[in-house]
Amino acid sequence: MKKPDFTIRPMKSSDVGHAMKLSDAEGWNQTTIDWNLLVEGSQNICLLAEHDRKIIGTTTAINYANRIAWIGMVLVAKEHRRQGVSKSLLQRVLKALEGVQCVKLDATSQGQHVYKQFDFNDEYLIARLVNSFMKELPADDDRSVEPIMLSDQEEIIALDELVFGANRAQLIQSMIKIFPEKAWLLKRDNSIIGFALGRRGNRFHQVGPVFASNINDVKLLVRKALKELNNRPVVIDVLCDKENLITWLESFGFAPQRHFVRMYKTQNPFPGIIDKQYAICGPEFG
Repeated sequence: MKKPDFTIRPMKSSDVGHAMKLSDAEGWNQTTIDWNLLVEGSQNICLLAEHDRKIIGTTTAINYANRIAWIGMVLVAKEHRRQGVSKSLLQRVLKALEGVQCVKLDATSQGQHVYKQFDFNDEYLIARLVNSFMKELPADDDRSVEPIMLSDQEEIIALDELVFGANRAQLIQSMIKIFPEKAWLLKRDNSIIGFALGRRGNRFHQVGPVFASNINDVKLLVRKALKELNNRPVVIDVLCDKENLITWLESFGFAPQRHFVRMYKTQNPFPGIIDKQYAICGPEFG
């Protein structure tokens, strides 16, 4: 059997620029901020493959409190595909995650069959909706949606944990701190009942996660998020069972670009509350 012509090692902060070249080559939306959040997390597992001292592949796993580990950024340079790079990276990262209770990911249609070989099962489908030029929305007098303040963070993190299924404090805090102008909440009886976060991507502004109890509250939150993005390219990843939200977004010029399949390895003890999940953070974060 031919020996693999590459080596695997942990990714460092100094590797982020080279990793960005791989995601840029695929037209992905991640920025150096996203890569650094993944690499700098003390419990995260980020690996890369090298050939002749050149980075040819990556895999990341963000650890959400040892409850759910989220695999993402599975990238291999085109000239090195079909050489076992992605499988070797996945084997190494899954070995390192053996102490985590649940492992999940959002797979592209091309990657789905690969993950099934590692005992991943389908959970649900996600539609990526894109609007390359967000037109100004009609005026709306509703003032119930408020900016998220630092004092709201603890309650937002608790609601996110309930709905998502695991504590994502570092991710939520980072998004609110770096992109406060994209962070919105909805309160009733002095309690937060829904929120929408967002971030600036390499190619699109991303809206998500968006969590709330019903479609009307979600529309209030998403409308507020979109009103801040006039004349800009926007992407939002929506659970496919939220047909009302998809139809509503399409009326504003959004169109499906592709689908992701949310998958879990072996078992799914932390599904969260699917009814309240409308838009995800992104395939690299869940």
